[in-house]
Amino acid sequence: MASSDIGLALCFFIFSVALHLTSSSSDGNDYLMDDSTGHTYDSQKALVYCTFLPLEFLNCSDPEDLKGNLTKRNVQGYGCTKWGGEKFEDVQKTSVWCSALPGIECFGNRTFLRDGFPCIKYNGHYFVTTLIYSVFLGFLGMDRFCLGHTGTAVGKLITLGGVGIWWIIDIVLLVTGQLKPVDKSNWVPYY
Repeated sequence: MASSDIGLALCFFIFSVALHLTSSSSDGNDYLMDDSTGHTYDSQKALVYCTFLPLEFLNCSDPEDLKGNLTKRNVQGYGCTKWGGEKFEDVQKTSVWCSALPGIECFGNRTFLRDGFPCIKYNGHYFVTTLIYSVFLGFLGMDRFCLGHTGTAVGKLITLGGVGIWWIIDIVLLVTGQLKPVDKSNWVPYY
């Protein structure tokens, strides 16, 4: 090996060790830009507060299920005590923990609570699909099987839709919103 090759390899080795030491010496806040790291916010520059980032640049957790515990919601200030609702006003809103994606520069704490997330669960139940099942295969209880009402679905299957009466009643219940998935999840609004 020539001496110039050894010198170049040595320089590369020293540079990579120095780079590794500076990156591993931080406490995981490589992108933290706030007053604690010596950065000050300047509203005339392109750097925005992390809490102002759009959802495309954030990784947010799912709403926390408090299983109806209002006291815990009042103490911690976020979480869902009831899920779903027929109208917009009926749906409870909560805050969730969000963090800025790696590589996105923003000012302030990169992990924060963001509010306005609806307490809604989707478990793959589509209204139109269930309605089609109810109309064409409702006399066999297919609609109730799909929604998770297994006991009544077997009864509907054995009686062939209650000789047609139960079949018609289930279509009306489904259209009026009285027949819902057994897990209390909402209908998926898109296909």
